Amino acid sequence: MRRATAANCVPFEMTEAGLRTRHAWLGLLAAACIAALAVASASGPAFSAPLPREKPASLIAADALSRLEERRVTTTRILPSTDIGDLVSSGGVSSGGERPVAEAERSRFAAAPLPQPAPRERAEIAAEIAAGAAPALQETAAAVPANVSRSAVAKDLFGAMRSPAPLAARSIGSYAKGCVAGATALAVDGPSWQVMRLSRNRNWGHPELIDMLQRLATDAPALGWNGLLVGDLAQPRGGPMTSGHASHQIGLDADIWLTPMPDRTLSRDERESMSAVSMLKGPSNLKDADRGVDPAKWSDARARLIRRAAQDRRVARIFAHPGIKQALCRFETGDRSWLRKVRPWWGHHYHFHVRIACPDGSIGCKDQNPPPAGDGCGKELAWWLSDEPWVPKKPAKPSKPSKKKHMTLAALPDACTQVLVAR
Repeated sequence: MRRATAANCVPFEMTEAGLRTRHAWLGLLAAACIAALAVASASGPAFSAPLPREKPASLIAADALSRLEERRVTTTRILPSTDIGDLVSSGGVSSGGERPVAEAERSRFAAAPLPQPAPRERAEIAAEIAAGAAPALQETAAAVPANVSRSAVAKDLFGAMRSPAPLAARSIGSYAKGCVAGATALAVDGPSWQVMRLSRNRNWGHPELIDMLQRLATDAPALGWNGLLVGDLAQPRGGPMTSGHASHQIGLDADIWLTPMPDRTLSRDERESMSAVSMLKGPSNLKDADRGVDPAKWSDARARLIRRAAQDRRVARIFAHPGIKQALCRFETGDRSWLRKVRPWWGHHYHFHVRIACPDGSIGCKDQNPPPAGDGCGKELAWWLSDEPWVPKKPAKPSKPSKKKHMTLAALPDACTQVLVAR
C-alpha cells in the first residue's frame, strides 16, 4: 500500500478494509460536529425553534367567515331588567303598585332625546308596510314565544319596557286594550313645550300623535298661550300602565296641562313635584255644587288652545270636565263644529285629554264610534252638570273589598306579545 504523507498529500490506494475504516471515521466526525453545534446553541444567543407552518388559506377563510357570522346578529337591550324571559320566570315586577325607579335608571331614560322629524305622508307609510319593507307583525297566537306566559300580568310586562319596539309604527287594539309598535319619544324639552313627570317614562306615542303635539305647541304662542306642559302619553311599547290610566295604551292619547309653561326650563325635581291647577270653583261631588270654572283661573287663551287642538283633523275626541265644556260652549260665537269633539268626563279639570284617530297603516287599531251629532252643549251637558253623575242617591253599603283582577297578556291582541319581545 502506498501512503501519502501529510506534507505532499498524495492520494493513496485503499483496500476494502480501508474504505470501511474511512466511512467509520467520517461518521464519527459528523457526530462530533452535531454535538458541538448543540453545545453552542445552549450557551449562545437564542437558536430559535423553527417557525410554525403558515396556516392554510382554507383555514384562514373559515376563521373569517366564523367571525363574520358572530357579528351578523346583534341584540338591543337597554337594561338587564327588561329581559322578558327573566322577568316572567322570576316574577321580577310585583303585580301591585308602581314599579320603583332607581335614580340612575331614571336619568338614563329621562334625558332629552333629539326632536323627531314630522312623519312622512301616511299613504307612503301604509304602502311601505303593505309591501313588507318594514318588519311586520304576525297575527297568530302560534308566534307567541314559549318563555312568555300568556297569563302574566300585562302591566308588569309593558311597564318594565324602557325602549320602543323596533318595528314599523303601528297602533294595535283599542285605546284601553292594546299596544304600540315603533313608538316615538316626544323630546322632554321643545321650543314651546316641556314634558312633566319624567320618572314615569310615558312620553312615547305613535309618530302621528307626536307630530300633532308639536304642531299644537308651535301654534300655542299665537293663541296667547306660552307653551304646553305635557303629561302622560304612553309607555315605550304602550300596553296597560302600572298606575293611573285605563286608556293611553296604543300611543294615541295625551294629557295636556291647563297650567301654562313658565318662561324658564323647569328642573327635574319641579317636574316631579309641581301640581297642576284645577280650573273649577270647588269640588263636584257635593249636592247642589257649582261645577263651573273659576273665572279667576279660566281664560280665553285656554279655550283657544283646546279649540285649536280640536280643529286638527287627526283628533277624534278631547275629554274635559263638564264645567270646562260649559265654558267652551259659552266661549264660541262662530263655527261650533269643533265642540262636538269635546266630551264631558269625570276628572279632567286640571288637564285636557287629546285622543287622535287610528292612523293609516295601523292594522288592527280600533277607533271609537264618532261622537253624537251637534255641539253637545244642550241636554247632555245639563245632565253632566247636575247632581246625578256626582252625588250618590243613598249611601253605599259597605262591602268586602274585592281583589282587583289585572289584565293579562292573553287579553291583549296577539300581536302585542310580539311587540313586547321585539329586539
